[in-house]
Amino acid sequence: MELKLKPISKNGVAGALQLAMLYRNLNEPGEAESICRDVLAIDVGNQTALRLLGLAITDQFGGGPSDRWKEAASIFQSLTNRYERLYYTGILNERRAKAQLRAGRAPHTLLVLFEDAMRSFEQAEEIRPEGNDDSILRWNRCVRLLHSLGPEWRTEEVEHFDAHDSPPV
Repeated sequence: MELKLKPISKNGVAGALQLAMLYRNLNEPGEAESICRDVLAIDVGNQTALRLLGLAITDQFGGGPSDRWKEAASIFQSLTNRYERLYYTGILNERRAKAQLRAGRAPHTLLVLFEDAMRSFEQAEEIRPEGNDDSILRWNRCVRLLHSLGPEWRTEEVEHFDAHDSPPV
């Protein structure tokens, strides 16, 4: 038997993308990743497939050197919508930091990643579609997570993350 990938039909793209979302929701990111790659093989610039592929890769982050964050960053940078590029880059950095935190890295060593994530969320917020507060919600999650880590991670350089500060509206 020849081990060769089989292409999906163009008519099957919508159903395949729904299946990829389902697999992500079932915490099976490898399955979602495979489906997205099948979609992209026949529809190279499919924005939904690119978003889902990048997210599926970040779903697999374990906080180690094998995390494919550069690949996910490249995928998110290929999104055509500037808001989405910024927002998903923020997600990438936030998930990378969280994975490294779960892997036991010292919180203060991850501050740069959280700052990068929050900077992306701030920039996305400035150009977000009306009624879309996703970037604010992600910003707030980062602030709450940083506060939950206790005072040992804080330095004078990060005073702008105080709880009394609110994200710009």
